[in-house]
This record gives sequence, C-alpha cells and structure tokens, in this order.
Amino acid sequence: MHWLVEPGFWSNPVVGTALVLGAVVAVVSGAVGVVVVVRGQSFAGHALTDVAMAGGAGASLVGAAPLVGFLLAGVLGGGSMEAAGTERVRDRDVATGVVLGAAAGLTALLLYFVSSSSSATGSTQSVLFGSVFTVSPSVVPLGVAVAAGTLAALFVVRRPLLLSSLNPELAAARGVRPRAIGLAFVVVLAASVALSALVIGAILSTALLVGPASAALRVARGLGGATLGAIAAGVAAVELGILASYDSFYWSSAHRSVPVSACVVGVILVEVALSALWSRARARRG
Repeated sequence: MHWLVEPGFWSNPVVGTALVLGAVVAVVSGAVGVVVVVRGQSFAGHALTDVAMAGGAGASLVGAAPLVGFLLAGVLGGGSMEAAGTERVRDRDVATGVVLGAAAGLTALLLYFVSSSSSATGSTQSVLFGSVFTVSPSVVPLGVAVAAGTLAALFVVRRPLLLSSLNPELAAARGVRPRAIGLAFVVVLAASVALSALVIGAILSTALLVGPASAALRVARGLGGATLGAIAAGVAAVELGILASYDSFYWSSAHRSVPVSACVVGVILVEVALSALWSRARARRG
C-alpha cells in the first residue's frame, strides 16, 4: 500500500483530526445538500459562502476561532436573506443578491485589515481556501456539536420543507407555514456552510454542499437513497482529498503539498462527471 498511502499517514495526529472532522462535515453537507438542490437554493448556498467569509475574516481579526465567525455570520446573513425575501422566486433572488453583495464588500474590507496585521499571517488563505490540517483538536468537539445540532434541526424541518417545495398547496392544507420553515432551513444551511468552510474554505464550500448531492440525485431513485448517496460521496471526496493532499508532499523533491481544498474539489468533479455518465447510460438503456 506504500504507493497509495505514504508513511505516517495513519499515525499522524494532525491527519487523524482532519479525517474525523472532514467526515463529520461531509455527512452534514450531504444531508443538507440534497434539500438545497431539490429546493433550487444553490444560489442561496453560494451567497452564504461570502457571508461566511466575512465572519471568518472578522474572527481572524479579533483572534477568535474561525468556526465561530463562520457560524455567526452565516446565521445572521441567512436570516436576513429569508426575512427580506418574499414568496416569489425573483424577489428571493434579489434579496439573496443584495446580501451577497454586502457580504462581499465587507469581506474585502476585513481581509484587507487581516492582511495588514502581522498577527494574522496566513489567515486570509485559511479563510478563503481552508486548512483542515491546521485545525486544532480542540475545535473538533465544537464542530461535532454544531453538526449534531444541524442534523437534528434538519430532521425536524425536512418533511414539511420538502412538502412545501414539491407541493405547496398540500403543504398549506396541512398547516405548514412556508416562511417559518424556510427561515429554519436557512439557519441549517448557514451552519452547514460554516462547517464545510473549515475543510475547504468559505469560497469553495458550495462545492461540498451541492456537488455530492447533485451527483447522488442523478443516480438514486428516491430522496432517501439520494441522501445516503450524497453523504457517501461527500465523505469519500473529503477523505480521498485529505489522502491526496498528504501524499502530494512526496510526489516531488520540492516537497510541496497540494491544498486539501483543491484535492477535495477535484474528487467532487470526478464524482459529478461519473454520475452524469451513469445517468446518460441509464437513459439510453431506458
């Protein structure tokens, strides 16, 4: 196995922390991502990445844990988008775009301050593209707690949320309040984006949220199977990405590792391409 796994991979405590945290984040992203794709809220997920970047930059500036900044900014931005939006898709997109623009401007300002601070060296790279190998083991319990809370909240709102997405009339007849359910889900989405930002950075977290879910929805025949498939694809992408990043240190005499974020996104692109080929092949057979 030396050609596949370089020496020290399994015994390295930094790698162990990355593998555990990465798997936890991938499970949350897969479960939430299926609902995001079904509801057509990929744009909202992308907007929350900019909001999370602002929170991460602010946390780096004051010396707080990046996850705290990602989470607080994401929840605040997501709540603002849902509160400002209306029932019509066009108006929701306008509200999302306004929040995205404001967050991008704030991120640029905060990252400027971060880059000018000698005490925050490397923070900009970490906020934008992630650095799971530098995550402190003390962050793992917080990440697991946030993940557990996110999954619990998703379990509560998932059925009425999907019902209001697929059949609004039936949902209204059963007393589902779309605005309240939508607000709860946006908070869940913000927490998921905050978690994935730890692994592959805020700017790329949409890939982990949407990529495995879209691949699973092409292959699976039901939402339950798609959720399990998205979780499996997400975990595989993160774990293989961590392995590839670790191994890349030994690929050349320069000993420069490929960033984990690039490796994870590369695996996700392969998964999406394979799912598209599978879907086409199945359509031809049908």
